[in-house]
Amino acid sequence: MKKTLVHTSFSRSMAFLFAVACGLAVANIYYAQPLLDALASEFGITHSLIGVVITVTQICYALGLFLLVPLGDLIQRRRLIIIQMGLSVIALVIVGFAPTIYILFAGLAIVGLLAVVTQTLVAYASSLAKPTERGQIVGIVTSGVVIGILFARSLAGFLTDLAGWRSVYLVSACLMTLITCVLFKILPSDQQVKSSLSYTQLLRSMLDLYIQQPILRIRGILAMLIFIVFSILWTSMVLPLSEPPFSLSHTAIGAFGLAGIAGTLGAIRAGKLSDQGKAQWTTGIALVLLLLSWVPLSYIGSSLYWLIVGIVLLDLAVQAVHVTNQSMIFTILPEARGRLTASYMIFYSIGSAIGSMSSTMMYSYAGWSGVCYLGAGVSLLALVFWLITLKNPAHSQSPS
Repeated sequence: MKKTLVHTSFSRSMAFLFAVACGLAVANIYYAQPLLDALASEFGITHSLIGVVITVTQICYALGLFLLVPLGDLIQRRRLIIIQMGLSVIALVIVGFAPTIYILFAGLAIVGLLAVVTQTLVAYASSLAKPTERGQIVGIVTSGVVIGILFARSLAGFLTDLAGWRSVYLVSACLMTLITCVLFKILPSDQQVKSSLSYTQLLRSMLDLYIQQPILRIRGILAMLIFIVFSILWTSMVLPLSEPPFSLSHTAIGAFGLAGIAGTLGAIRAGKLSDQGKAQWTTGIALVLLLLSWVPLSYIGSSLYWLIVGIVLLDLAVQAVHVTNQSMIFTILPEARGRLTASYMIFYSIGSAIGSMSSTMMYSYAGWSGVCYLGAGVSLLALVFWLITLKNPAHSQSPS
């Protein structure tokens, strides 16, 4: 009876609140992407190495996934969420006032570590949702993640042109303070199934999950590949747009992130299709779109309209696969949902870090055409990998 009450109390309005919280939290690790040229100028970092700013954040995000998200299987998620978001406010203030590159990196590292509260929120939403609506709820909450990632670029560009790059992190600190207060007041009681393992045993068990769950391994590798592609585009895109012949402002560059919000539609729809047993069909179509997106992206020199088309296709594809991945892994081991989320998202973080570093290096070496070839190559690899894994009996079964 109690379980039914928890499910029915998780309304769509609560799902959208979770989406807003996720968006604000995840945005913190993406604000730097449209600011790379400004950061390079202020702190004296070359374009070939500026991607390390994103990589540091993503590496610490991966560390947070391993160390912090599994705590959701051990202690009350409501408390864990409030504490992490409160500490994030402090980290953002440190970045906003960083006087040296070393303090900047330290602040961004802490921001990345604590931004994993997003995944605790996703796992929490999944545990509160009805099994028949889990994919849709995950889709709604994940749409907040998508909007946060993309809106981060628009907000960062606008605030940088208005008041400098430091204002981006200080404004974010204010927004995080506000949403933390709201969550503290209205988050529902935590009724998740708690693990009997100790914290050390929980961390060790994550390795066992990789060994025992083929769906986790397969979907994790897919996540790594699609987010390599995602970061290849979004990390390097600021470089050609800020240079002649475009010479766009930070506000204009950030505005391209708004085009990618169409990906949220794919995220929600992908969740519904997964609930209907069409997870593999959704994955295949999305991976084909991911590969095709690099065709219009390669014509950026002809018209920026092609860039918009490519952004919409790429973000739609990435988010569709991402939501489908999570819908599939959330059907196994309810008592390990926090660890499953962490194990899966570690692949995401690794992919984002690889994409950030490789894209800026490739741009320095071969320009935008080199970036497009790199992105298309990884997209093709993801599609081939998925086709091969269809032969795996465990993976071929869609979640019910």
